[in-house]
Amino acid sequence: MARYLDPKNDLTFKRIFGEHEHLCMSLLNSLLPLEDKITSIKYETGELIPEIPALKDSIVDVRCTDTTGRQFIVEMQMAWTKSFTTRVLLNASKAYVKQLDKSKDYELLQPVYSLNLVNTVFEPAQPEYYHHYKIVNIHNTEKQIKGLEFVFVELPKFTPASLSEKKLQVLWLRFLTEIEDGTEEISDDLKEAQDIREALDYVERNAYTKAQLITYDRFRDAIMTQRTIVKDSEAKGEARGEARGEARGEARGEARGEARGLQKGMAIGKQEGLQEGEQKKALAIAAALLKKGMSPQEVADIAGLPLTEVGELIQK
Repeated sequence: MARYLDPKNDLTFKRIFGEHEHLCMSLLNSLLPLEDKITSIKYETGELIPEIPALKDSIVDVRCTDTTGRQFIVEMQMAWTKSFTTRVLLNASKAYVKQLDKSKDYELLQPVYSLNLVNTVFEPAQPEYYHHYKIVNIHNTEKQIKGLEFVFVELPKFTPASLSEKKLQVLWLRFLTEIEDGTEEISDDLKEAQDIREALDYVERNAYTKAQLITYDRFRDAIMTQRTIVKDSEAKGEARGEARGEARGEARGEARGEARGLQKGMAIGKQEGLQEGEQKKALAIAAALLKKGMSPQEVADIAGLPLTEVGELIQK
């Protein structure tokens, strides 16, 4: 019986969508709100290197262009960080600006679409798993400045209305959410779709060499380490914040009323505790990943830190 790897892993995701143009095109057409479907794409080589020294190199999973010149950026993010949205905006903006050279006019610039698949819930208050952002007039959203559009998909929130639904968007999202490391049974309806069936071949464990599986396991272990540190740091940050909040609340309560002071103080203290813990959390993640033998660039990408800060950790 075949055993499968997680298609969300960096190694498998790039093999499926970064090496097979028709599968990447299928994913983009199914998940992006495009007026005109993509008919052909080519991969763009080279990384998007920001000219801002404070920001680390921006490395994306897949970047491609279609026959009309539209650009598409696809990223698989296993763990949400506050810096991720900044990186997404930077990558899309950089790709848009790079179109312009001395032989082109502004009118010839083509739009950039950023598709971000996130394996974490980052909008817990909203039931929707699909988030589409574009530049619009806040009073008349039908008026749009075209050029940049962003789609974020919260994979853990996705649940198909019916397992028998054959819509390609549903099938791709089921492929990404139902298959995990060690999965052996695959639903027949997933195998019936040609693109999904082919993608399944690229996540079979037997399709990878021993060296590739070591890389796969390193990435999986790094994500598990990151999540553990995040949970521990958040718990400690909340505890410290609540303790400070109670103290401040009691003090303010003497002047403004004990109930009101306690509530406001706890909120302030909790926020301060979370902010203080955020930086420590990222540094702890980076230190743990460096000990596992990951490169500084890999650590910077996963921990959401500037490459310079990771370098400082190495020197200590």
